[in-house]
Amino acid sequence: MQNRKRIFSVLLLVGVLLVLSGVIGHLSPMTTAEEAVKAPIATPILVDNPYLIADIAEMASPATVFLSVEWPVVEETPSPRSRSMTTDPFYNFFFDYWFNDPFTPRQRAPQRSAGSGFIIEESGIILTNQHVVGNKGDGQTIKVIVDVPGLEREYQAEIMGSDQRLDLAVLQIINEDNHVFPTVPLGDSDQSRIGEWMIAIGNPYGESLHHTVTVGVLSAKGREISIRNQDTGELQVYENLMQTDAAINTGNSGGPLLNMKGEVIGINTAVHASAQGIGFAIPINVAKDVLEELMTTGSVSLPSAPWIGIYHQNITENLTDQLRLPDNKGVLVLDVIQGSPAAEAGLKAWDVIRRIGDTDIFSTDDVIAEISNYEVGDEIMLTVMRQGEIMLIPLTLGDKPAHLR
Repeated sequence: MQNRKRIFSVLLLVGVLLVLSGVIGHLSPMTTAEEAVKAPIATPILVDNPYLIADIAEMASPATVFLSVEWPVVEETPSPRSRSMTTDPFYNFFFDYWFNDPFTPRQRAPQRSAGSGFIIEESGIILTNQHVVGNKGDGQTIKVIVDVPGLEREYQAEIMGSDQRLDLAVLQIINEDNHVFPTVPLGDSDQSRIGEWMIAIGNPYGESLHHTVTVGVLSAKGREISIRNQDTGELQVYENLMQTDAAINTGNSGGPLLNMKGEVIGINTAVHASAQGIGFAIPINVAKDVLEELMTTGSVSLPSAPWIGIYHQNITENLTDQLRLPDNKGVLVLDVIQGSPAAEAGLKAWDVIRRIGDTDIFSTDDVIAEISNYEVGDEIMLTVMRQGEIMLIPLTLGDKPAHLR
C-alpha cells in the first residue's frame, strides 16, 4: 500500500514539473536555431532614418540648376504681294498716315525654353537634355540660375557638346571668378533594380517651382518611346530608357534622378503624354560612356552602319497578284533615297529584291538581318525582278546617315 502511494506521489510530482516546464518554455524567449530563423526581418532603412530622402534632397538640390534658353528672333519675310503693294508711294503715304502698315515685318518676340540640369564638376560643368538647350552654334543664349549661399546669381553657359539622338548636352558655366560649385555624384545605372526608390529633382513649370522633389520607384528598365520633335515634326525614338512613377513635369527635363545613396542614376527626359505618373529617364551610364567625347569633340561619333538606302515592304498576296509575281518571295522597293547606294546602283521603285548574295529574301527583316552580316564598303549582289525580268545588280554598301538612324 505504501509503495503504491510512493509511486503515485512520484508520478504526480513529475507531472507537475512537466506542466511547469511547458509554461516556462512558452513564456521564455525563442532560443533554438529554428526559432531564430523565424525572427522578424530587420526594419527597412527608410524607417530607421525617416529623413533619408530629405537628406539626399538637401545634398543634391544645390547642384541642381534652372536653365533658361532664349533663341534668336527670326523675322518674317514679306510676301511678294505685300512688297508690290508697299512700292506704291501713294499707297504707302495713305496707309502709313491712317494705319499701322500690316505688311511691314514686325519684330517677333524671342522664343524661350526652360528646363533643369545638374553640376557634375566644381568648375561648373552641367549635364542636361539636348532638347532643352539645343546644339552649339544655334545662336541661343543660355542662362543658369544657381541657388547656393554665396553663389546666388544668374550665370551664362556655353554648350560644350550635344547629341540629339541620345538627348544629351554638356554645358560649361562661364566662370570668370573661378567659383567652386556644388556637385552631385554619378552612380551606376546598370546596378539599379526595378522596385527601388527613386528621387527626382527639378524645376517643373519654371523657376517659380524650383527644386521640386518627387519620390517614386524604378518601374522598369529598357523602355522605348517615340516623341515628335516640335521643330521638325519628325518622330524621335529613344531607347533603353528607365521608367519611374516619380512625378516628372514640364521643366523637370534634364534634372537628376537619384537613388537612395544620393547618386544620379538617370537624367529625367520625358513624361508619357497619355498616362498619369509615368516618366522616363536616360540611364546615367549612357551619358558616362559619351561624356568625355562630348566635352572634347562636341559630338558623339556613331559606329558605321551598312546601308542600302531604300524604303521597302513585304510582299502580300494582293501584291503578288497585282505585280504578277510567281510567288511571295522578296521585298518590294517603294522608293529609293536620292544619293544612296541603291540610287547609284540603279535600283528603282517597284523593283522586287528576291536574293541578297546567296540568301533568299522573304521579308524586310530578312533584308536587315542579311545586311548586318556585311560592313560599309562591301559589295553585294542583289537578285532583282523588274517588270517580270530577273536582273543581277551589284551594290556597294554605304554608311547610314545619322539623321536616319
